[in-house]
Amino acid sequence: MKHTGLRKPFALTALCAAVAMSSLHAWAVTDQEILNDAKSTDQIVTNGLGLQGQRYSTLDTLNTNNINQLRPVWGFSLGGEKQRGQEAQPLIKDGVMYITGSYSRVYALDARTGKELWQYDARLPDGIMPCCDVINRGVALYGDLVIFGTLDAKLVALNKDTGKVVWKKTVADYKAGYSLTAAPLVVNGKLITGVSGGEFGVVGKIEAYDAKNGELLWTRPTVEGHMGYVWKDGKKVESGISGGEAGKTWPGDLWKTGGAAPWLGGYYDPDTDSLLFGTGNPAPWNSHLRPGDNLYSSSRLALDPNDGSIKWHFQSTPHDGWDFDGVNELISFDYKDGGKTIKAAGTADRNGFFYVLDRTNGKFIRGFPFVDKITWAKGLDKTGRPIYDEAHRPGNPADADKGKSVFVAPSFLGGKNWMPMAYSQDTGLFYVPSNEWGMDIWNEGVSYKKGAAYLGAGFTIKPLNDDFIGVLRAIDPKTGKEVWRYNNYAPLWGGVLATKGNLVFTGNPEGYLMAFDAKTGKKVYEFNTGSGVIGSPVTWEMDGEQYVSVLSGWGGAVPLWGGEVAKRVKDFNQGGMVWTFKLPKDLVAKR
Repeated sequence: MKHTGLRKPFALTALCAAVAMSSLHAWAVTDQEILNDAKSTDQIVTNGLGLQGQRYSTLDTLNTNNINQLRPVWGFSLGGEKQRGQEAQPLIKDGVMYITGSYSRVYALDARTGKELWQYDARLPDGIMPCCDVINRGVALYGDLVIFGTLDAKLVALNKDTGKVVWKKTVADYKAGYSLTAAPLVVNGKLITGVSGGEFGVVGKIEAYDAKNGELLWTRPTVEGHMGYVWKDGKKVESGISGGEAGKTWPGDLWKTGGAAPWLGGYYDPDTDSLLFGTGNPAPWNSHLRPGDNLYSSSRLALDPNDGSIKWHFQSTPHDGWDFDGVNELISFDYKDGGKTIKAAGTADRNGFFYVLDRTNGKFIRGFPFVDKITWAKGLDKTGRPIYDEAHRPGNPADADKGKSVFVAPSFLGGKNWMPMAYSQDTGLFYVPSNEWGMDIWNEGVSYKKGAAYLGAGFTIKPLNDDFIGVLRAIDPKTGKEVWRYNNYAPLWGGVLATKGNLVFTGNPEGYLMAFDAKTGKKVYEFNTGSGVIGSPVTWEMDGEQYVSVLSGWGGAVPLWGGEVAKRVKDFNQGGMVWTFKLPKDLVAKR
């Protein structure tokens, strides 16, 4: 605003200030709004449509009876040459949509028209090292800030009206292989994020920052032996939060470059006041170099949001030798058992097993395969620990057979990878985007070098079937039963949304946004977006009408790592679009 030197009447000045404050408070995202997001229908202010990450909407205006009337109302191109790997979930607040694009970009759009309000492009340095494409999975909203992570491992907070930088924080050294790809999480004013970089021998960590100014509050390394700390006013105020004994489940000094990156971020369970995060693979992939369970890699962790201390852990793949990770989302849900309410959490692991845990203490309740073929393990014991089939662990290159190659299913890309599943409060089912593939894998010698790939393994990924790889599954977590499935020719790599309208939405690399009957699995809608859908769809209500939005833009890990699978998707076009649909008021059919 240009100052003229003229004095305004006091009443007019006070009125302007009041209007400005009213406008600010009308938009500002509060802690209470974040906690209530799963119940709100006119906005989406969290990744996961609620802190527990169920990706369930209570809206039922759009349903199986009228889904055929859903129609596109606008599309927005992310522009430029950076059209690849769009994995973000949109957030919507007061008629404005906030999304991220590949190469660490943020957009604010008019949710009614798709008009761009502002765009922010991070100035990425040469030499960034994202392992699995240049993706970003979304922003966090808090107060009047839009906050996201960058491929050079920074957190950036932008003004929601202008897109100008309010604060910026370096989380880790990108030259060592660190990056940020997850959508941050906000709990009681704390901005919480994990880091990416497990393929480069980083030390995974989960950290909390003051969402208002970026001040570091606590840090929790996720490799046993590293200490966590709490900060106040920029200084350590506690001697440390125990990270376990150095070398106890790691040989020698390998815990110093142990990986276990919590690269997918996490969720929050208010019932137990716990952050629920998963951790990635131990480094290097060659498991013969690091005998032991290698905590806290390939695990699910419950953390105290106040100081980052670990309440409990569950390790899905101890001594991981296949890059199965353990980052896949851990979703809180309740169910009845003999009249008793069980506070549970469900997760579909890359290793091919679905786990149901007691989220109050991390104890194993049940586990079962959710994919058609698992070769690396014969099953799970009563504690949920895998019963290994050692014939399917790749050989030790130090032995005479020089690292024998073995065939393993699923492949390291997983029975389910990052793409988030949904839980329906109506059906009690999880809707799991999964894939049927295996791999030839062998081990190689390797030594750590800062900023260099730290694998010690080679691989070739292969489809298990000629006619499909992807499978959208409806899974009953109480019985392990597959209620229905939809087979897809290409791998599934996008998120899932469930609604009270008996609908399940997801997308495929062939370019279609699809909707299914949540009870039967019948496909009831599809729309070709022009590029592969690997983002996570959302739905919300605006002006009395129900909207659906999804990002479209093929990319991500599959075409980069896919071996024979990559041949199946080689002709798919990359892209960068947001598509928004709605059900017009005059076409609403009541159920």
